[in-house]
Amino acid sequence: MTELAAIDTVAEFISDESCLATHFVQQLVKQLRAQDIHGTWEGKSDLQLLKPYIHTPEERRALPMLGDPDPETLWYLEIFYNAIAVAIERETGQMVSPMMKMSHEGFGRMVLIAGRLVVVNKQLRDVHRFGFPSLAKLAEVGSKCLEEAISMIRSYPAVAQYGA
Repeated sequence: MTELAAIDTVAEFISDESCLATHFVQQLVKQLRAQDIHGTWEGKSDLQLLKPYIHTPEERRALPMLGDPDPETLWYLEIFYNAIAVAIERETGQMVSPMMKMSHEGFGRMVLIAGRLVVVNKQLRDVHRFGFPSLAKLAEVGSKCLEEAISMIRSYPAVAQYGA
């Protein structure tokens, strides 16, 4: 291995480690592990569990766009937003409900609602290819969504409370 390749590998490892340490990614891993009722994934590392969210450009191009979105892809999409919802709840103490409406063509909407406040409103397109080019991008998008939702709840606490 050349010195430059070794530096890239170390930088990638450090980057992956810092991404795995983010609050959002930790919650996503917890949500995935909670789905493993038979212990099939016990021996898998966190990076292996997160692999279905990471698609290289070549892998992304190879994914079909016609027909119904793959049920497994929809499942991973739901877990992604459930992880955001649970992380919001843990940070703010407000219960958050995810709601998704999806057409058979892979277009739809995901909202996360706290009380009467919509804290996440995401238009979904091209769900057939849901994923991220890297673990860093997965952590960035999830963390940004989480931060914005927490900020919104803190800005409008009366609207976010149930029964308000």
